[in-house]
Amino acid sequence: MTATVPYVDGVVSADQVRATAASIRSMQEPSGAIPWTNGQHADAWNHVEAAMGLLVGGEVEAAERAYRWAPTQQGADGSWPMKIVDGHVTDARGDSNFSAYLAVGLWHHWLVRRDLGFVRELWPSVRAGLDWVVSLQVPFGGILWTPSEELCLLTGGSSIYQSLRAGVALADLLGEPQPEWELTGGRLGHALRNHRDLFADKSTFSMDWYYPVLGGAVRGQAAFELVEERWDRYVVPGLGVRCVDTNPWVTGAETCELVLALDAIGDHDRALVLLADMQRLRAADGGYWTGWVYDDPAYPNDNPNVFWPEEQTTFTAAAVILAVDALGERYGASTPGSGIMRGTSLAPDFPELALECGCPSESVAPTH
Repeated sequence: MTATVPYVDGVVSADQVRATAASIRSMQEPSGAIPWTNGQHADAWNHVEAAMGLLVGGEVEAAERAYRWAPTQQGADGSWPMKIVDGHVTDARGDSNFSAYLAVGLWHHWLVRRDLGFVRELWPSVRAGLDWVVSLQVPFGGILWTPSEELCLLTGGSSIYQSLRAGVALADLLGEPQPEWELTGGRLGHALRNHRDLFADKSTFSMDWYYPVLGGAVRGQAAFELVEERWDRYVVPGLGVRCVDTNPWVTGAETCELVLALDAIGDHDRALVLLADMQRLRAADGGYWTGWVYDDPAYPNDNPNVFWPEEQTTFTAAAVILAVDALGERYGASTPGSGIMRGTSLAPDFPELALECGCPSESVAPTH
């Protein structure tokens, strides 16, 4: 068991975190797969996030079964498919963000458990996944979403940036340097800081707002400016964060991800308020409803103030646990993995070398 189950005083107790981790375990399939909710599909990214939540919540055996399931679904090229339902692939397209994220999960497991044997066991899958991901980089620095779609996603690229830093940290731990990952990370980080307009326009989604901060590519004053830029557009006082700016719908996962982004840049007070605000989504058994439709005069035909959709999702529960762990370091108790989104234990930021976007290498001052 992990030595400490985290908590945040007055917001989420350690016992509540244990119950939330148990709610994730209750939806885990016998194979080890963790679907979004009972009967729905699994994907590698949300599956890994759920495994991280299990580990932090003290469900070590369930977390490790989840991690060991991941390589069984990996393609020969190193990619993971979009959707897997009850062991059957229902969308075989390889997703670059999904295929990178095991690196973050495995590094997180190392921080919490210090089990080098487990790292060595899963390292070949991490290496194959990241090798496939870096092959999808385009000249401006973005990473293709899939090999068959000519678009790069800002949210996905921001997460891949964190995954590459985790991958390089794992490579250094094992004495297997990966210079190509570092070059890819340098180009990607430059794009996330300086060429966000070249990514596909998904600006109605709040994730495209905060993910460059959450993934670690944007830090310092630039991060604070980016957060302020669309705060009023997405944050609903007393409720949380809208998933999209077109609907009166706040979602727990996005709210907790913003909590993690704010924690990463030291904006702890607002992070704590948001974590407290989203507790209205907590269910009696410790699970979390996905979102809340609130009363907004602009949407008179919507049924206000209801949980929607009527499902408790593993990715929401995991995001809550990770947010509690991050803030617990300051406001309660935390695990050794609490800084995973701050990136302080990851490989250093990558230098902007061999750029192919037309900007001179290292001549553009980093904004982080």
